Amino acid sequence: MMTIQTSNLGFPRLGRKREWKKTIENYWSGQISQKELTEQLEALHKENLLLQKHAHLDSVPVGDFSLYDHILDTSLLFNIIPERFQDRDVDVDLLFDIARGNKEHVASALIKWFNTNYHYIVPEWDNVEPKVNDNILLERFNFAKSLNVPAHPVIVGPVTFVKLSKGGNQSFEEKVETLLPLYKEVLQSLVDAGASYIQIDEPVLVTDESQSFETITKKAYDYFEEAGLSQYLVIQTYFERVDLKFLNTLPAKGYGLDFVHDHGHNLQLIQDGHLDKDKALYAGIIDGRNVWAADIEAKKELIETLQSYTDELVIQPSSSLLHVPVSLDDESLDESIAEGLSFATEKLAELNALKRYFNENDDTAYNELKERYHRFQNQAFKNVSYDFDSVRTSRQSDFSVRKEAQNNRLHLPDLPTTTIGSFPQSREVRKYRADWKNNRISDEAYREFLEHEISRWIDIQEDIGLDVFVHGEFERNDMVEFFGEKLQGFLVTKFGWVQSYGSRAVKPPIIYGDVKWTEPLTVEETVYAQSLTDKPVKGMLTGPVTILNWSFERVDIPRETVQDQIALAINEEVLALEKAGIAIIQVDEPALREGLPLRSEFHETYLQQAVHSFKLATSSVADETQIHTHMCYSQFGQIIHAIHDLDADVISIETSRSHGDLIKDFEDVTYDLGIGLGVYDIHSPRIPTEDEITTAINRGLKQIDRSLFWVNPDCGLKTRKEDEVVAALTTLVSAVTKLREDKDAQVS
Repeated sequence: MMTIQTSNLGFPRLGRKREWKKTIENYWSGQISQKELTEQLEALHKENLLLQKHAHLDSVPVGDFSLYDHILDTSLLFNIIPERFQDRDVDVDLLFDIARGNKEHVASALIKWFNTNYHYIVPEWDNVEPKVNDNILLERFNFAKSLNVPAHPVIVGPVTFVKLSKGGNQSFEEKVETLLPLYKEVLQSLVDAGASYIQIDEPVLVTDESQSFETITKKAYDYFEEAGLSQYLVIQTYFERVDLKFLNTLPAKGYGLDFVHDHGHNLQLIQDGHLDKDKALYAGIIDGRNVWAADIEAKKELIETLQSYTDELVIQPSSSLLHVPVSLDDESLDESIAEGLSFATEKLAELNALKRYFNENDDTAYNELKERYHRFQNQAFKNVSYDFDSVRTSRQSDFSVRKEAQNNRLHLPDLPTTTIGSFPQSREVRKYRADWKNNRISDEAYREFLEHEISRWIDIQEDIGLDVFVHGEFERNDMVEFFGEKLQGFLVTKFGWVQSYGSRAVKPPIIYGDVKWTEPLTVEETVYAQSLTDKPVKGMLTGPVTILNWSFERVDIPRETVQDQIALAINEEVLALEKAGIAIIQVDEPALREGLPLRSEFHETYLQQAVHSFKLATSSVADETQIHTHMCYSQFGQIIHAIHDLDADVISIETSRSHGDLIKDFEDVTYDLGIGLGVYDIHSPRIPTEDEITTAINRGLKQIDRSLFWVNPDCGLKTRKEDEVVAALTTLVSAVTKLREDKDAQVS
């Protein structure tokens, strides 16, 4: 009988209680030294490695741990450093400056990692001199060995790395070829250090584009074979199906396949005979992207099937566990729901239970997990009926009619200025919210504090001279979790954090049952803010697509059904705000693009469902009520027509961090709705200059009609300091004021 082994593709960096985040931010703020930063992160890395060792994994990944982002780590490893930062030593501070920017230079672009909510730092190839810098991967592998951890190194493959890059004069193929000797040097150092296998991640092979670079992919892995390295390489793919027939031509020890998010195609390809039986199969059978406990019985049956097609079977999560929280151990949840959940640590336990079942004929843990799964499935969480047909899915009038009605109501100036929604969540704000949640202060005391902050920031916006205000969202911990706390059918955890980008962590709510709006969610704070000013104050909501994409979704009913349930709930809140006299309501959809399936055959259905849900949430308002939406840090070319189909009166989109690249998406489409192209990067502490903002506005006006153009930052300002926000917005308003004066002078 074949012996089953277990492995992992990656583990959460954050720590059970966000120790990683806190350590890094303490360094940024000057509270700890670089030596203390290194010591504290090394301790956390050690904890992660030992946790996985004690979960009885046969092999633990090394190279997934990072000070910011694993793609940025790879860039520094191979000296792919942005030109503006090339006069620096390669060290921790350089890494952070590339990721965050500094007073002199803007940060590198931040892009979604495939269709997840993780973001990576885009490598820049302009005028680079590739070479191997300090081999941090070797250092971390040796560190794991010193702990007697059975470890394997992890590195992103050359094809995926280059595909995720930008800039430079070399072709795609030339860049890959440039890197191959450097990869060889690093891989050989790991083999020499005792690595029995190396996980080389090539998730780009699951995309539609993979066929166009098969030649260079084959050349790269043939190169590794000629170097005597292929017998150590396991080519990992995840998030979708792969062309297994092509993958099987690449020389390697084995291949990693996703059997959770592949729509059943990978198993079918194996059954069709496209896997070399001599190759090790690294089977991603445990969902690495969602928090539901595995149907352990179904996983057992899958393993039994796979055993017939390979002589070496290793079971693993479907992807890195970076996308799920660390552990359920610190949660206090209703047991009827908790036993249906599985975070990173519990997923390793599921793998071990399956291994023990097959290798040792020990079914104790297996049977316990099977019973828990069946108990949870028998819970009655579906009890709400819906009348979807009674809610409008298109606005009452065309945009031209609505625009006139809104102009007559709002009387906004040329190039109206606004922000995206949130203002800084200071330590005081977070403390008051925590004290209120833990019953250390009364409801009245908390409400008084919120009103004070709202009032203070209304005054700040008045002083700066913005045209459309926001209340600041001081009552909200997160743009999705906040709604998860208030809508029926959602569960909010205490420590269920996952990394979004850098030190930014989010705590996705868990959708376990039918979703319903039961009371106003945002009306009180918005109406209070509006009572303090004659300027319009936007109602701020999160849209149904984003709430779903940034939650852990239930999987027992169709995804589109859950999305439409959320849309009906948001529609109720939109109408409540309108009834309360709010003239502008923003329904943000920053995650619409990131949820786009990796395979184009699924795009049209996804986008149609997304547009339908957004319009279900927003179309019931009167013509004079202005609907805004917001999207950030994505590649929009594929979905520009769907964005237009949303029929939002105004959309705001990031453009500064992509250095204006997104404007190109509007060259091939006539966008005749209101639009704000973000004019400065809010994720960097640097204050933009007036010239930079003016240039960004003028660049946008080349493609967008001035009468439709809004001016705003890229995203919400929650993570910035108050002095940074005031300085940046003051600069923004000053730039717009001069552009208005220039226009008036030209007219006169």
